[in-house]
Amino acid sequence: MTARAHVRWARGGEARVVRIDAQAIVLRSTVPSPPGSRIEGTLVGGEKEPPAKLRVKVHGSKKQPEGDFVLEGRPLDLPRETREAIEGMVREG
Repeated sequence: MTARAHVRWARGGEARVVRIDAQAIVLRSTVPSPPGSRIEGTLVGGEKEPPAKLRVKVHGSKKQPEGDFVLEGRPLDLPRETREAIEGMVREG
């Protein structure tokens, strides 16, 4: 992944959050996850100890010409503080 990763997946790979709001999340991921699946990871570089968790119910996964995947889904059990931390990461790039 050329841009800095925001998430490290529990089963390997990483992702960068493209967009997030209360109901939806879009990520560029080094690994796919089929629609209907749930994928879990931890935030990279967060200030929290232990690192904050991110769980996503995947609605769509599309392979990109660059070889990575766009995952679209819904964040699960996401505390407001964690969502705000992710929003800050997205703003920073």
